[in-house]
Amino acid sequence: MISCARMSSLPDKAVEWFEKMPSFGCNPDDVTYSAMIDAYGRSGNVDMAFSLYDRARTSKWRIDPVTFSTLIKIHGQSGNFDGCLNVYEEMKAIGAKPNLVIYNTLLDAMGRAKRPWQAKKIYREMINKEFSPNWVTYAALLRAYGRARYGDDALNVYREMKEKGMELNVILYNTLLAMCADVGYADEAVEIFKDMKSSETWKPDSWTFSSMITIYSCSGKVTEAETMLHEMLEAGFQPNIFILTSLIQCYGKAKRTDDVVRIFNQLLELGITPDERFCGCLLNVMTQTPKEELCKLANCIERADEKLGYVVRLLVEKQDNSDNFKKEASELFNSIGSDVKKAYCNCLIDLCVNLDLLERACELLDLGLTLQIYIGIQSRSQTQWSLYLKGLSLGAALTALHVWINDLSRVLESGEELPPLLGINTGHGKHKYSDKGLASVFESHLKELNAPFHEAPDKAGWFLTTKVAVKSWLESRSSSELVAA
Repeated sequence: MISCARMSSLPDKAVEWFEKMPSFGCNPDDVTYSAMIDAYGRSGNVDMAFSLYDRARTSKWRIDPVTFSTLIKIHGQSGNFDGCLNVYEEMKAIGAKPNLVIYNTLLDAMGRAKRPWQAKKIYREMINKEFSPNWVTYAALLRAYGRARYGDDALNVYREMKEKGMELNVILYNTLLAMCADVGYADEAVEIFKDMKSSETWKPDSWTFSSMITIYSCSGKVTEAETMLHEMLEAGFQPNIFILTSLIQCYGKAKRTDDVVRIFNQLLELGITPDERFCGCLLNVMTQTPKEELCKLANCIERADEKLGYVVRLLVEKQDNSDNFKKEASELFNSIGSDVKKAYCNCLIDLCVNLDLLERACELLDLGLTLQIYIGIQSRSQTQWSLYLKGLSLGAALTALHVWINDLSRVLESGEELPPLLGINTGHGKHKYSDKGLASVFESHLKELNAPFHEAPDKAGWFLTTKVAVKSWLESRSSSELVAA
């Protein structure tokens, strides 16, 4: 009866019959206990399932693969992803052979744990054991790689599914498209979107359109973004805050300030409250906007967020009260979420640089360091002093360089010794929607300054110089400034 209830997906009935066994004078054997680990797990009595499993390990009961699968699933649902792997290793240690269901359960757990490297390892083990992946396997891999932004791996799984004639559902399509938007795979996203539209079963939903509009917006393809918006409206979906944020970014890149204002007004008309990400996008657009149109966007930001709007207004109108500016900026950073602080600070510094407000830019950088928005920008050892710019916007990086050079000049003036080597680390990546990284832009700036830093051939993203070279350069700068004065 217990096996029948279990096989019929009625775990509560299995528990009911198990608990009646003593009244019938029946004693459970190890096969029964093994079955009940599975039944208790499926019925939600996790503590009882684990208690029986502990007894099973001590008494060396024979446990079937279905029960192991349930234990892995229980650990995964509770967020104990190491527990999933422990059960898997214990299973192999006693000589039990994993089946396809167990491999799929593990892959799903590793996907939710955001451990794509472990999903990849488990998948390789599965293939080496000559199991053929099914739809559930591929779906688990797509979720694991997509969530972790393993772009090439996710696309390989997608193409393998298509080659085998397997159809994706709307969730998997959207996982792929969201990943493409995050990693900048625009052409691949268009291919996937066309495939989705050709499906007789699944059609794009609002999340699908959101990803596509984001991709076109980040690529600066205004016409394509507008076409996608029109298609979305025709399909009966209203734009949400994510879509409107992307459109703000799109029109900002294209220097279409009036369209940015129009989208902002549309957001308010739809009754949507601007969030910090939306305000951050408006702020970013300001850093790309001609000076004569900044007031249009400053007005939008004031309506969206009064604190941010006031700080922006102080910059745009070039008000001179330094103490008031630092006080207002500090209050702003203390009032916003930690996930947007660096983006806000980067954009505000960029705006200062664009407006030739170097002193304000330095104040913001100092505030960012004080509030630990920026961490570890400078380091000093006996052999090398370094400036780390990865994660900074161009304006913030240039400001940090300016401050660092001034620090080096003061060290030189004080008679303190510089280390044998000095380096600037820009990181070696590029923006996902651009061919230019900070390193290439910085190289040009260093040449303009006639600074003796040169890109290291064996250390990507590093610009290095010697104590002798930088000392000579700083002394020549100091002499030039005296002559100019």
